[in-house]
Amino acid sequence: MNEKSVRVKTADGEMLTYTYWPDGDGPFPAVVLYMDAPGIREELFDFCRRIAGHGYYVLLPDMYYRRGELRFDSAKMGDPATGERDRMFDAMNSLSNKLVMDDTQGLIDFLATEGNAKDGPMGCLGYCMCGQYVMSAAGTYPDHFAATASMYGVGIVTDQEDSPHLLAPNVKGELYFAFAAEDQYVPEHVIPDLKAALDANGVNYNLDVYPATDHGFCFPARPAYVEDAAEKVWAIIFDMYKRTLQS
Repeated sequence: MNEKSVRVKTADGEMLTYTYWPDGDGPFPAVVLYMDAPGIREELFDFCRRIAGHGYYVLLPDMYYRRGELRFDSAKMGDPATGERDRMFDAMNSLSNKLVMDDTQGLIDFLATEGNAKDGPMGCLGYCMCGQYVMSAAGTYPDHFAATASMYGVGIVTDQEDSPHLLAPNVKGELYFAFAAEDQYVPEHVIPDLKAALDANGVNYNLDVYPATDHGFCFPARPAYVEDAAEKVWAIIFDMYKRTLQS
């Protein structure tokens, strides 16, 4: 396994990005892992290694780079007195679809110069706050993203003019959505509204709601972790990537 941190040029500076790719002959299809709200941490590095182990060149951008290299202490998240949770949400709310799509263009430009990354269709995945951003990537860069996965994504359907679901007419690739059965961050209207937009535009997608799960069920380090559901999600993602990115 190869691991390297790089500085990707964006419209707003340089974005620290962690890259992973397998040993052996490349180049390898590219996959972008958009982080969740707690940001860069070892758990995401493990996810990247797992994806790279299936034959992909993986990028993990530090999306909070405009504020420096923010790192949060998960042990303090449960205690409001520490302010750690508020600091995390403040960082999360500093992002927008436009900013993240600008950063995604930087990633695409970087990949064009990276010999270990294969030209052609790309994949992406995102958890929690980045459900909105992977949907936006699929609709903003449809000629690049052929396989997109969102796990209990938030902000995918909103009443704002930049709501990601409004990009459904642009999507050319395959989408997968995994939602939790109970999720305080995903209003009840989101799934039916999302399905309606995707169906109306003939988008190739699959959407599952996992019984007896809550927000965060894919992360082993969280109390909400449900191994069977998390492993099923991985299996579906890897099957989609194999079909769309390795042909």
